[in-house]
This record gives sequence, C-alpha cells and structure tokens, in this order.
Amino acid sequence: MDELTVLRNIKMIDGRIVDLVLEGGNIKEFADAGKGEGYIVDCTGQYVSSGWIDLHVHAFPEFKPYGDDIDDIGVKQGVTTIVDAGSTGADRIDELAESSLTAKTNVFAFLNISKIGLERVDELSQLSWLDMEKAKQAIQTHNELIVGLKARISQSVVGENGIVPLQIARALSDETGQPLMVHIGSAPPKLEEVIPLLKQGDVITHFLNGKENNLFDDGKPLSMLQEAIERGVHLDVGHGTSSFSFEVAEAAKAHGIRFDTISTDIYKDNRLNGPVYGMANLLTKFLALGYSLQEVIDGVTVNAANWLKKPELVRIRVGEPANLTLFSVKEQPIVLVDSYGTERTYHQTIQAEGVIANGEYIKC
Repeated sequence: MDELTVLRNIKMIDGRIVDLVLEGGNIKEFADAGKGEGYIVDCTGQYVSSGWIDLHVHAFPEFKPYGDDIDDIGVKQGVTTIVDAGSTGADRIDELAESSLTAKTNVFAFLNISKIGLERVDELSQLSWLDMEKAKQAIQTHNELIVGLKARISQSVVGENGIVPLQIARALSDETGQPLMVHIGSAPPKLEEVIPLLKQGDVITHFLNGKENNLFDDGKPLSMLQEAIERGVHLDVGHGTSSFSFEVAEAAKAHGIRFDTISTDIYKDNRLNGPVYGMANLLTKFLALGYSLQEVIDGVTVNAANWLKKPELVRIRVGEPANLTLFSVKEQPIVLVDSYGTERTYHQTIQAEGVIANGEYIKC
C-alpha cells in the first residue's frame, strides 16, 4: 500500500462520513467525503473502526478439536489482532510463535499453565504436567508474544485435582507478573473456590455461560461476581461452543453487569458449524441484546487494547499505522443462536467487509 489509497465515503463510529486517505500503510489524512485523491476503494455504507481484537481464540490447528488457522479466525473475520487463549503450553509455544511470524494477523498468547496445552483436553488432570520452571522459561523466551497465563478450571479439565491447578497458577502469576485468564465451567471446583483467587487485571472468560456452576442465581449476579468486579477483575465473553447464554446475558445487562471484552473462543468446528461463526455474528448478538454500536465496538477495540496495554492498536490518527476494520450494519433480519440452542431474531446484521492490517488491504 505504497500509493495513496482512499477509503471513499467511510463512516466513523460517531456518524461522520469522510474519505480516509492512506499512504505506505499509514493514515495520511481525513478528507471531506468525495474529496480524497488516490486509488479509490468505494466504502459507501461501511463503517471503519480500529482493528478488532479477539481476546480468546484457538489458533493452533495441530490440536484438535480446539484449533484453527490464524488468518481464518483473524483477518478473514475482520479481526486484526488475536490472542490465543492457552492452546499451547511450554512444550509447544515455540511453534505458535513461529507460525505467527508468517500470519497477516497480529498474534499474542496466553500460555497454558499445563506444559502440554490442549494436546489433551484434560490438561490439568496430572500435576506433573504443571512444570513451572519450564513455564517461566517460556515466558522469558517469548515475552513479546505471551500476555498472560491460561487455566481452564472445570471438572473435565482438572479431574481429581480440584482447585490445586489454580492455586499453582496463582503462585506462578504472582511470581512472574503475568495475569491469569481463568475459564469457568462445570464444578467441581465450585466458583466459591475459584473467584476469590482472582486479582485486579485477571480475566474471567465464559462469564455469561449458562451451566449450573455460573455467576448468577435465578438471574441475579452472585455477590462474589460483584466483589470481583470491585477488585478490578476483567469480564470476557468467550462465547465458544458451550459457554454463552442469551438468558444469562440478558440478566447480566438488566443488573448492570457489563462485559469488558467480547471474544469468540473460536476454532474450526464452531466457526464452520456454529454457534460462533465469526466475530461479526457475535457482535450482532450484542446489538440484539440492546447494547449500542459504540459499546459493542469498544468491546473488541479500546477495552481489549487497554487490557493488553497496547494503545497503539486502536489509534486512528494522522501519521499512525493503519490498523483498521471495515464493516457494515445492514437492515437484514437474522436468527441468532446461543450455545444452548436458544434463538433470538434481530433486524440488523453486522458484517465484516475488510481490514487494513500491516499495510495491506484484505477483503473479508
């Protein structure tokens, strides 16, 4: 993108329509609509935001069923930055780092506290797989890639070990300064054991799941959730195959429990066969829940960048690199499905149209 490229008649989130002029992968100017000069890309009817960030994906295709190709769940979904949520542990984080170098999507990662990662889906059932010295070495080696630690704390993962893997993860987090992303699911261990261990900057993912062991009781948020929010614990959606409930999400909104980030927990099967499909489909679900477009887009831009401590990912300024997502909001009815088969119909549909990532325009 060395020549001048004009995104003609693009709409900003605040409603302004401009010509966004790019040069050499950077933002050159915001011109009046129809006045920009250069190679024209007609964006009439499309919005532009800073590049979408997905804080919870699985981008290591060697591990099935929870894996996918980086760009298939990144730029092809309108997402310019992904964070792999613990697909790999210390044994194979080198491979994820290597594959990230050839991707068009920006990649960060949570390191699975189990050295085997998702090679098995009961990766915390053997304490011998929690090699903390090896994990610390991986963090040191891949300090630009790794942004935190991932612990999947549900019965099918921890087996007979209960809360012990999370206690080990807490100690590693405290020693290394790496925050925790904790997957919550079926008990044991119960959430009464899990949530109090989380500190400011840690992440609860799947916080809107509808399983029996969830953060709401008869539609009301549990006190431990309120206390976690007051401590500065970050709430992440992590939709996934079995971790997002419309009913729980509606209850959360009714009680003022707001998401911090909207993430997909996407991998090949739930991308192709649902219920995730892609980031645009998930964002449409939050429009249907009654959130504004600004709130929804903030959930995949500024809120995620703030947690990552990477404000450069969301700057749309003259002279800055262009890291952008182009999308439309069409008056088009859609049937939306959560992880439990519950449907909601909405009159609008968000569609990813393209991205500008690392100086390249990529159409979705």
